[in-house]
Amino acid sequence: MHHFCHFKRLATLTFLLGGVGLSASAQDQKALQGLEHLFTPPKGYVVQHTTQALTMDGKLQESAWQQAPWTSDFVDIEGAAKPLPTYQTRVKMLWNDSTLFIAATMQEPHIWAYQTHHDDIIYKDNDFEVFIDPDDNTHQYFEVEVNALNKIFDLYLPKPYRNHGDALISWDVAGLRSGVSIDGTLNQPKDKDKSWTVEMAIPLRAVRMGFPFAPPTEGTLWRINFSRVEWDTRAANGKYVKLQDATGKDLPERNWVWSPQGVINMHYPERWGYLQFTRQAKAPAFEMPISELRRRYLWLVYYRQQQYREKNGRYASSLAELNIAPQVTVAQQANQLQLEATTQQFTATLMAPGATTLRINDEGLVETVKR
Repeated sequence: MHHFCHFKRLATLTFLLGGVGLSASAQDQKALQGLEHLFTPPKGYVVQHTTQALTMDGKLQESAWQQAPWTSDFVDIEGAAKPLPTYQTRVKMLWNDSTLFIAATMQEPHIWAYQTHHDDIIYKDNDFEVFIDPDDNTHQYFEVEVNALNKIFDLYLPKPYRNHGDALISWDVAGLRSGVSIDGTLNQPKDKDKSWTVEMAIPLRAVRMGFPFAPPTEGTLWRINFSRVEWDTRAANGKYVKLQDATGKDLPERNWVWSPQGVINMHYPERWGYLQFTRQAKAPAFEMPISELRRRYLWLVYYRQQQYREKNGRYASSLAELNIAPQVTVAQQANQLQLEATTQQFTATLMAPGATTLRINDEGLVETVKR
């Protein structure tokens, strides 16, 4: 299953940890060595509010959809180290007081789908996938997959697989509405198709575990990413069949995403893009909040600790063992980094005068510490 899988070292991508438009110190570049692929800045989308009734038919004819901006085209899941996808994929979004609306259009010369039941393993087909973490803490997040038959596979994860999270497949998006329109013919290898479009309405309350529910306010930030799974196929006896290697194993699927993950794994929620809610008629441009730039240092500790444990069978007890400086500068402000650790667990905390205190633990849970 492509979700439970493989990790890959990536060719180095240049990124400056100090933040957008700020020059990174040599110290930062050294601190990031070998992890640059996990620190490219995620993309952001400012989603506009609408009161228009939208029909979930995959046609996107309403004026609100016509005015909503498209995301940038999808790229390979590993980012700039890999070639651009063969076919275009892009997304647009809208929201109202109760619902997040998502539309995706996928160029595709051969549209096919064979998974016919709810909660079938939809990514055995070419599919479109949505990942949502409304509280931006990498835990308690949601995944929705859909194929060209408009069949849904939806699941909830208490935490990522890497942290021994297990998917709750019995969870369903309560009140989800979705539609697919096809420019072409489904499951007909003889002709050439153009594209298929997915439209879905996700009730905001449905992507929330427990109470209370707080609707988005101006500037609320969620984490979101989208993936398109694309298999290499050929026609055989009027059906699409996956291409196989010499041993008879299906060739690996292609994973095309909006905001590159840097690894072949969608379950790094800290790598997802940002979804910012606005009610303004003219949406402001997305700007990375300083708190998000600060969090990167917590992730640096987390990744280094995982590497250290893999090598030494235990977590490092000090930042010095991880070659991470205890004092870091973010947006011209000094921050203090602290590590508390046993051999099996750790907590890293980032503090700065007048700023919220942030914390991460060995399960990758990020929290704002109430002082």
